[in-house]
Amino acid sequence: MLTLLELLQSHATLTGAELAERLGTDVRTVRRYTAQLRDLGIPVEAERGRYGGYRLARGYRMPPLVLTNDEALAVVLGLVAAERVGMGTTVLASAGALAKIERVLPQALREPLAAIRESLTFTTGAVVGQSPGSETLLALAQATRARTTVSIGYQSWRQQHTERDVDPYGVVFHHGRWYLVGHDHLRDTPRTFRVDRIESVTRQARDFTVPDGFDAVAHLTSALAQVPYRWQVEVTIHGPIDAIARRLPRSVATLTTDATGVRMSARAERLDGMAHLLASLEWPFTIHGPDELRQALKTLARRLAEAAEREPAEAGEPGRGGAPPTSCPQAT
Repeated sequence: MLTLLELLQSHATLTGAELAERLGTDVRTVRRYTAQLRDLGIPVEAERGRYGGYRLARGYRMPPLVLTNDEALAVVLGLVAAERVGMGTTVLASAGALAKIERVLPQALREPLAAIRESLTFTTGAVVGQSPGSETLLALAQATRARTTVSIGYQSWRQQHTERDVDPYGVVFHHGRWYLVGHDHLRDTPRTFRVDRIESVTRQARDFTVPDGFDAVAHLTSALAQVPYRWQVEVTIHGPIDAIARRLPRSVATLTTDATGVRMSARAERLDGMAHLLASLEWPFTIHGPDELRQALKTLARRLAEAAEREPAEAGEPGRGGAPPTSCPQAT
């Protein structure tokens, strides 16, 4: 019925057959929905004949959405942020929600919020990959709150399909992806599942109890930290642990204090990225391993020194002038 109302707001006139097709139902159901809208005080008009159809009464507008300036800003920022960092389900869903909210807001709020949306930028880019469907997320969230076991169809990264029962302890958004954390009955152990790989969710008539003190976020970050990487990095950072922890959250590295500073343990697939990370810190550090990390830092230092010594080129010189040489690494 709400979808029917949205269609009537977006089109001057639609026939019963057109509405039935868009709603995936029949004309009789459309007539019943329109009658229910009239009972709610929404004036839906029906005209018979070849050019007839359904429409909202001329001049009728839905009442404005009553939000304070702070509430409206919070809603718009939330939708925009979710889209930019990959937290939303689909781009069309976010755009549609923003359009609907703006359409019913008072004019005094529309223009400032539109300006914020257009001028707002993020340092975190959108996530590349498949986003989970809304139905899957909602089903998992409801089962988590109700403490109800679900059966899921899951496809692993090896493209292997399995059916399994899971007690959903929590749904976590981490580094651009949604994860389900729960007890896997197939393996009889707590596991994590990427939500975008869950193909189906069916609630079971079976309840469960979450173990006392279980932390879904801590379990997820710990599980991801155990994923095998090529390099095991051990570094002591000579600085205050609170400040270092703000720069290196637990999803990036494990931090422990020792006699000389803060011991950082991390896994890395590539050492050049780890070299950039360490170089960005404001505190001195000592490398315990691997030795290849020292060479990665020397390579980075050499590139930075070359960039510092490079003089501006004279205009008109081949391969120089307004742009850096094509052989110059991008990082310089």
